[in-house]
This record gives sequence, structure tokens and C-alpha cells, in this order.
Amino acid sequence: MAFDNVVVEIGGDEVDGLYDNLVRLEVELDDQLAGMFRLTLGLLLSPEGDWPYLDDERFAIWQTATITAGVEDDSRVLIDGFITHVRPEFGDGLDQCRLEVWGMDASVLMDRVDKLKAWPNYKDSDIAAEVFETYGITPDVTSTEIVHDEEQSTIVQRETDIQFLNRLALRNGFECFVDADGGHFRPPAVDDTPQPVLAVQFGDDANVNRFALEVNALAQTTFAMSQVDHISGEVHDVTVDSARQTALGSATADTFLAPGMDPPLVYIGRSVTTGDREMTELCQGLFDREEWFVTGEGEVSANKCGGVLVPRSTVTIKGLGETHSGVYYVTNVTHTFLPDGYTQTFGVKRNALRPNGDEDFSADGGGLLAGLGGLL
Repeated sequence: MAFDNVVVEIGGDEVDGLYDNLVRLEVELDDQLAGMFRLTLGLLLSPEGDWPYLDDERFAIWQTATITAGVEDDSRVLIDGFITHVRPEFGDGLDQCRLEVWGMDASVLMDRVDKLKAWPNYKDSDIAAEVFETYGITPDVTSTEIVHDEEQSTIVQRETDIQFLNRLALRNGFECFVDADGGHFRPPAVDDTPQPVLAVQFGDDANVNRFALEVNALAQTTFAMSQVDHISGEVHDVTVDSARQTALGSATADTFLAPGMDPPLVYIGRSVTTGDREMTELCQGLFDREEWFVTGEGEVSANKCGGVLVPRSTVTIKGLGETHSGVYYVTNVTHTFLPDGYTQTFGVKRNALRPNGDEDFSADGGGLLAGLGGLL
């Protein structure tokens, strides 16, 4: 098995003795939430009668914190952010005294002040880049096409900066998040090269401790919108019933509908747009968010899977039979470090079933049959 490791830096440096007193460390990364960590340390009373860490300025709120983890040579920064909560707890015995240190990624700085601001003549992507740069965060932004002309409409912000960018991301079908590499405003990276293969019930090659999935027939929805142009009086109608994202399999949700059965339809109301293009983008963004009708969750030991799982990227899972083996999109990973090991609890989703023939189910380029069963 590979050797796993973790490095905790507070205020830019590792803290002497921290690993000897480590009770538990969790780093939670989720495609819908800010990255978060919770560090639990044992508090030991010194011979002088004081408590290490409690008076250490490195463990003060708003101190910087960086957590890096890996397996052998494959290490990456899981979170780079700030301490937001410090919680000492004193039990009856000295062995029951703990210090919990909680923190969040740098997006916490973008969620502190509600703003009322107009953004005339901007594209959503240009707004995202400018907001990230305001905080000294390097923007990684995919360009959006529509310029919101102030003669027709102006984007108005009435929330914190990160809430505002999340709202703009939603209507474009984008993800918005901050990590050690910068601020991201982009479509889901469904075409990325998958992370190392996860093997379920695959004999000696199995590296997943547990896995469960769910197929939801009610998930995918057609979106439509009708609106009267306030200048011309013309009625605009838009319907979006197909995806623009790559299908991670050969059988999308609509292929399972019985003859004569229509997919569910939702009409969008109370959203102001300026014409067909904006209406289409809004409906398409919502469709792309809702087309994931397969979800799953599982757990792996880092030294068994041989790598670090991260969300907002794809992973290939084999050993689930022909229907369910294939490429999934990772939605969340909770990295848990205990004295006896490093585990990763993960969530995944998929917008199709059955392989499409392009999957690589093994490190040496194995084909479809390698993913159909543990002993094939």
C-alpha cells in the first residue's frame, strides 16, 4: 500500500508537536459550499499550569491555514483559507480536554458585506473576474457571451460578493468557487481526464470500502419561459429540453421514457431577462444543473486508492456492472485524518447510464469488460 501524509500550516508554518496531539482532522470540499476544515487537538496541561495552543497567537481567529495531503509523491493543497472559529472544551479528566479549530477557504472574505451595486454594460464573466481581483484572487473565468446593455437592463447586486457570483453562476450553468489556485467561474469540468480508477468489489484490485448509488426518474426536467418584450411588446417563448454538457454514458434520462410519456416541464417565472438569448441561457443553465439523475456516495482509504480525490472533476468507477460502471462527476469529498489512517468519503453524480465506449477502466488502458464485474 502507498504511504499517506498530511501537512498542516498555521500562519505559514507547521506547528511543532501538532501531529502528536492530533485527534481528528476533517477537510470538507463540496461543489455547492465553501471549503471547510475542522482540526481537533488534545489539550495537555503543562507543568507550569498553562495550556499549549490556547495562548498561541497562531491559533487566533483570521489566522491563515493551509492543509496539504497526499499519497507518496501525489500531494495537493486541499484547502487554503482562514481560521474562523476556536472552541476549547474542558472535560472531567485531562484526557477529555480538546481544542477544535474550524476554518473556511478564502471565499469567506467575499461573504461578509451586503452590497447594493449596479453593473451596467457587463458580461457575467467580466463581473466575476473583477470581483475576484478585488480580493487579490487570481481569476479563472470562462467567458459568457451576453453583454447586459444598460439601455435594456442593468445587473444589480443586492447581496455579498460570493452570493452574487453564485447567482450569476446558476443562470449560466456554471460552478463558482475559490481554491488555492484562484477563483473559478466556469462550466463543470465534465471533459477533464478522470482521476485514478475506483474499483468496487473487484477482487484483489478493489480499493473502495463501500459504495451506494441511486437512480432518480424524477430528476431531469425540461425548462421553459415566456416573457413580453417591454420595448416591442413581442412575446418571447423559449424551451430547453436537451443538454449542452457531455453525457457521461450512452443512455441519458430521456431514453428511459415509455412511449407517449413526456418529461416533466417547469415554467420559470419572476426572472427578468432581455430577450431570447438571455432566456435561453437561463433555461439552459437550469437544465444543466438538473440533468444529473444518478447520484452515489462511498468511501475509500487513501493508501488503497493511491491518490487524493477532489470534487469538480471526473472519476471512473468499475465493478458496478454494465449499467452503472463508467465515468462520474465528483461533487464532494470529505478528507478525514485519524491517528490510524486517512479516509475519503465522496459523493458523485452522473447524467447518463451505461458506458459509451470511451472509458479507460484500468491504469494500462483496459477496455469495457474490465469494468463489468469484480472477477472478469
